[in-house]
Amino acid sequence: MRIGVLGTGNMADALATHWVRAGHEVVIGGRDAHKAQRLATRIGGSAKSAGLRAAADTAEVVLAALPFGAGAEVVRGLHTALEGKALLDCSNPVGPGFRLLTEGGPSAAQQLAAAAPGAHVVKAFNLCHEDVWRMRPPVFDGRPLAVPVCGDDETALAHVRELVRDVGCEAVSGGGLERAGLLEATAVLFIALWVAEGADAQAIAPPLAYAAGPGHLEAKGDL
Repeated sequence: MRIGVLGTGNMADALATHWVRAGHEVVIGGRDAHKAQRLATRIGGSAKSAGLRAAADTAEVVLAALPFGAGAEVVRGLHTALEGKALLDCSNPVGPGFRLLTEGGPSAAQQLAAAAPGAHVVKAFNLCHEDVWRMRPPVFDGRPLAVPVCGDDETALAHVRELVRDVGCEAVSGGGLERAGLLEATAVLFIALWVAEGADAQAIAPPLAYAAGPGHLEAKGDL
């Protein structure tokens, strides 16, 4: 698969490294040509560097590894190059005091979709710190990390599910793009629990068997 990466930061580094190892052709695009070249050299393999537009032009899937606020501006300028392509958004609109910056308005993913209306935006990879995505693979207590994926286009979703598997994770359907805001809000909540409270966010949910309550288990036992 041909993958264009917009951005030269930690998320670009972590995810693109997995995808190069999986055999994909990756082009790192950045405003700063030297930063893009340094990242491509560090990743090695098939990774190459280019400008933002060149990275988008040659790709089947484009990763927007950009901070919230910058992403919509960048993809707006590249909307023709993104026409018909999967545009993967991993950003989180989190502000001071662990505040959801998009509250009451469109999600970060929906803002990208509005800026590049011909692209097929998919939300994924936003629930974990970049160091988790550097793991080979992200497996905890013997279970691969599950990655919720939200989007509307089946071809774009299929591409992203493949890229999730190439990171060593399992893709989980999160619904259409209108649900991307729920993923973003979940990330803000988790970050607040982890950072501000020192709490284990994973501990707030019961095992799947208990998700519908003990009465559900008893009813199943009666069958």
